Amino acid sequence: MPSFNIWIYSLVSVLIVSLVSLAGVFTLSLKYNKLKKILIYLVSFAAGALLAGAFLHLLPELIEEYGFSLGISSLILLGIVLFFILEKIICWHHYHMPMGKGHNHSVSYMILVGDGLHNLLDGLIIGASYLISVPTGIAATIAVALHEIPQEIGDFGVLLHSGFSKAKALAFNFISSLTAFIGLILALVLTNYIGNIQFFILPIAVGGFIYIAGSDLIPELNKHPNVKSSILELISFLSGILIMASLLFFE
Repeated sequence: MPSFNIWIYSLVSVLIVSLVSLAGVFTLSLKYNKLKKILIYLVSFAAGALLAGAFLHLLPELIEEYGFSLGISSLILLGIVLFFILEKIICWHHYHMPMGKGHNHSVSYMILVGDGLHNLLDGLIIGASYLISVPTGIAATIAVALHEIPQEIGDFGVLLHSGFSKAKALAFNFISSLTAFIGLILALVLTNYIGNIQFFILPIAVGGFIYIAGSDLIPELNKHPNVKSSILELISFLSGILIMASLLFFE
């Protein structure tokens, strides 16, 4: 059974990640072109953080705890496949850049449903990470939160362009983010019935982090061939890796 400390750390972490859904409000005073420039560097930073979170934190902890086996590598591959399927079936797409007008409410609600499921998975990942150790949980939380910032800003822009009021867009985004608590509770409660549930969840999380960074985030960076922009994107990407790497000194 998870300790009281694990519950507190996990709940606070998910609350922080959920509050990221309100990040869109800070962009209201920014013009489109300026926001677009800022977002691409946030996307680059998040890509580096996700990959570093997968390869420097989650995967090493799994190997140290359970050894590297065909089971773990198969679950990582399963994670990549599952995230691919989710994106195809639910039309789940991370709108990291503000979109032009033309989206209707049905598309916006589909985005919210997809984000709700995505946030549920985030909660599962954070809960399972804390079951390994507190430092691993903190690292997973930071990686998830850094990825959420550009995603939530992008989604906020889509909702506004679809006709949602600012208050309604923020409210719906926040409500969608609360499904992370469901995922967290599932992870921490199910561990009482399924031994070492983190062994099954975290490899899938590694696959998910790799898929999101490689399929959703990095392709956005390849759309900007400008030399200066590319250099700044590389710096942002490496900064995301370094931030996650620096957490290793606190473990």
